[in-house]
Amino acid sequence: MAEEERGARGRALRIRGLRQRWIVNSIMPILILLGLLVALFSAGISSYYYGTMQDGLEKQARAEAGAFNDYFMDNGYTEYLQRATQATTNFTDKDRIELQFINSAGRVQVSSTSSLKTGAKPGTDEISRAISQKESAVFQGRDPETGESIMAVSAPLVYSGKVVGVLRLVTSLRAVNRQILIAVAAIFLVAGICMTMVVIANLLFINNVVEPVAVVTDAAKRISAGSYGIQIENKYTDELGELVDNINDMSLKIGQNEKMKSEFISSVSHELRTPLTAINGWGETILEDPIGDPEQLRRGIRIILNESRRLSTMVEELLEFSKMEDGRFTLRVEQVDLQAEFEDAIFTYRELFRQEGIELEYSAEDQMLPPISGDPERLKQVFCNVLDNAAKHGGAGKRISAAVSREGDMAAIRVRDYGPGIPEAELPYVKQKFYKGSSKARGSGIGLAVCDEIVNLHGGTFDIGNAEGGGAVVTIKLPLKEN
Repeated sequence: MAEEERGARGRALRIRGLRQRWIVNSIMPILILLGLLVALFSAGISSYYYGTMQDGLEKQARAEAGAFNDYFMDNGYTEYLQRATQATTNFTDKDRIELQFINSAGRVQVSSTSSLKTGAKPGTDEISRAISQKESAVFQGRDPETGESIMAVSAPLVYSGKVVGVLRLVTSLRAVNRQILIAVAAIFLVAGICMTMVVIANLLFINNVVEPVAVVTDAAKRISAGSYGIQIENKYTDELGELVDNINDMSLKIGQNEKMKSEFISSVSHELRTPLTAINGWGETILEDPIGDPEQLRRGIRIILNESRRLSTMVEELLEFSKMEDGRFTLRVEQVDLQAEFEDAIFTYRELFRQEGIELEYSAEDQMLPPISGDPERLKQVFCNVLDNAAKHGGAGKRISAAVSREGDMAAIRVRDYGPGIPEAELPYVKQKFYKGSSKARGSGIGLAVCDEIVNLHGGTFDIGNAEGGGAVVTIKLPLKEN
């Protein structure tokens, strides 16, 4: 229980760490990108508003100054002041722009508002630049007198080739700054909404994908560490749920295979020990027999031969199984007389079965079967294994029948015993490796799996079922090669 709690705690810590890393790695780049976009957009908005206002002021200042330079400056200073006073009095944009006329010393001569008194110096540098450079100049910043954010444009007034003053337009940036602030706030709001949506999407993704993947990964690590058979609670209905089902199925099958392997090792150990014990026992009995009884000698040798044959069969099966597992199970293909090979196996086992009180019946069609492409040694191994199994599991019926025939383009070989048959529940598993079922007969549990592999490599089928009237029947079908 304590180990499970530690595992759950460790899993929770890993999931939390994964969630944090995912949030940092996925959200931080988006946050930086949104920050850059907001900054660029804010700078663009400010530049647009300030640029538009500056362009308008410059055009208006140059137009007003050009009119004074062309029509009023040549008629003397007195008329110039009258015209300047008249211009400031009749200035139509005085509600948002202040019009000033400033002398060459930088002091206000006339203003459209009373914000600056006559003779006062505005104190901004664009006035001196306009006077010295004889071209319009712009100032944007804080008013030295009021501290208000302003934009001012000064255009030179020229008389006889000399700058005698400047026409200055001044406007407050309060409204523009407010518009810029509103636009930037709107951008920040949109960015905040986008960021919130990204965070929510990431959290949903973490809860629906990343965290379940962490759980699956943890379960996979436990399986790889040897915790075979564990199951993951499947709370998902999408592809992740299918993945969990597959992992659960894999874990279950691995657990079953491990159990079967353990049982196989135990069974093989027992199966090897039994014949070895018989061989050792009868060897010592024969060796120590003081009278050398011929009957007992023949009996002992027969038992030793039978048990040695059983050991050889088991060792061969183990070697074949090893080749199947590492991919070295191959065929030496040549032209094979299938019927002749099967009849050789019948001839070999008929006398052995007779000694055990089992009658082996064989029937074949009159017409010889055409040859097939196959490995004669492997096919002989299949036939011998099937006949041996028939005697081992169905020998109680004291009768085995075998037949070979042609069925279309396939050669069919059937071996039937008349024993108790195979329980229906065990039929789907009898060809699985290590499976022995409820049978009490000795064996490694891999013979039929090897037979199935050999027949499949020949392009045929290997089926096991129960026959009508009792007993089990094995059907082998192999493709024929026509001449």
